[in-house]
Amino acid sequence: MIARLSGVLAEKAPPSVLVDVGGVGYEVQVPMSTFYNLPGLGEKVTLLTQFIVREDAQLLYGFLTATERESFRELIKISGVGPRIALAVLSGLNANELAQAVAGQETARLIKVPGIGKKTAERLLLELKGKLAPVLAQPTALAGDTHGDIQQALLALGYSDKEAQLALKALPADVSVSDGIKLALKALSR
Repeated sequence: MIARLSGVLAEKAPPSVLVDVGGVGYEVQVPMSTFYNLPGLGEKVTLLTQFIVREDAQLLYGFLTATERESFRELIKISGVGPRIALAVLSGLNANELAQAVAGQETARLIKVPGIGKKTAERLLLELKGKLAPVLAQPTALAGDTHGDIQQALLALGYSDKEAQLALKALPADVSVSDGIKLALKALSR
């Protein structure tokens, strides 16, 4: 599985980008929330990815933050919601706004997303309830920063996004990745 790409941003054409990694160009579909925050052409970029294999295609989806990727993964688990709809949702609402809409059961916010009708919005709210946690205390962690790396490690260990966010809030700002993971695991084991 391809979990992350680091390379040079070669092309940008919404919703696709082309990342040159050691001479190999990877076409990656990204939500607009990621697209707007990408660096300029020719600059270095790191994307967290989700690789999806279908009968007729192999597709790579990219995100700047672990929270966005986790939201995408939760969305595609829902029956009738595929990667295209999940990208549309994350293009209309960033991961934090989606989590807030789910927490507040705000159907009207989801209906504003192109391709989402009332029934789909209600199903999304029902099935995502309790699975997404808004990022309130800190700005969304970019891939590569310390808290983002700690969060990715906790998610990889099977903790939910909500548990990881709670553990991150208790960490000092200048903690190293290895010390942060240890402290977070101690806090989560209580």
